[in-house]
Amino acid sequence: MSPLRSIIFQAAQKMIERYGDMIIHATYPDNFSSEVEQVIQGVLQLASDEAVKAIIFVQAVPGAAAAIDKVRETRPDMLFITGVVAEDPEVMSGKADINLLVDELAMGRAIPEEAARMGATRFLHYSFPRHLGYTTIATRRQIMIDTCKELGIEFIDVEAPDPTGDAGISGAQQFIVEDVPKKIAEFGPDTAFFSTNCGLQEPLIREIMKGGAIYPQQCCPSPYHAYPAALNIDVSGHEGDVKYMLRSIREKLVEAGMEARMSTWGVPMNMLMLEGGVEYAIEFCEGKFTDRHDRAALERAIAKVSAEYKAGEITLSTFTTEEGKELDNFYLLLAPFVDFSQPIE
Repeated sequence: MSPLRSIIFQAAQKMIERYGDMIIHATYPDNFSSEVEQVIQGVLQLASDEAVKAIIFVQAVPGAAAAIDKVRETRPDMLFITGVVAEDPEVMSGKADINLLVDELAMGRAIPEEAARMGATRFLHYSFPRHLGYTTIATRRQIMIDTCKELGIEFIDVEAPDPTGDAGISGAQQFIVEDVPKKIAEFGPDTAFFSTNCGLQEPLIREIMKGGAIYPQQCCPSPYHAYPAALNIDVSGHEGDVKYMLRSIREKLVEAGMEARMSTWGVPMNMLMLEGGVEYAIEFCEGKFTDRHDRAALERAIAKVSAEYKAGEITLSTFTTEEGKELDNFYLLLAPFVDFSQPIE
């Protein structure tokens, strides 16, 4: 099981431990992208049980929209909550009752601001043409450029090899291993580094640690993303234990004198979306609110989960399409950064 799927699995197990047989847990096929029909059939099987009143997708992989349509044919009453939405936001807004996604665009401002707080005078952005062809990544990059200009930080573009290209992931990682020390030597340690690719985070963390530079967050902020492997943290027996992970990261950073130079978010958003979705669904099924889309109830559920993780206040905003249409049931989530210079409670 991949680290990401393991985290989501642990969150589901936590909800089962809390609520018992109120929760039914099902998983997708490993190759869900090529087995969409199996995804749909799995959801239909859940919905065939009249006792099931809500279905929560985390991650909402391709096929979620079609599965919701199929279920609605016989169960129009079913409550649907989706997290880490992979399909078009406007489409999903018309399918599920609540949709959740990390606020990638708000990161365009938040990441340079965190870099500035850590003392950055330059901000280096590693990406490649395929990623920059994605609207979200390209827009976020432009927000980063504008924010850096406001903050008096020099923005530096560097093209890294695409891990899907001829050199593969190993070649792209080797580029990072070789390039980061060169850039630190050229621009100095008060340079913040960011990469748009998940596979480049581990070598990036290692080389930044060696060179004493700045690392505001991963492309996908989470204590579990790249930090455990990069810092040789043994997760065995502590799967899903966020506080253990944060304390372990802090211990390694303190040893290296890097606790004020590196960060992430205090909770894996996949876990928060799943657990928050469960809390929202249970309140709905218990009749504590009646509108299928209730923002106040969602904020209450997210705040409850965040408080349990002591992750700070989660900011929710709604998605707006390029045409200016607000999708009022499609929420973008932004979490505060962890200050590793302070003890982890």
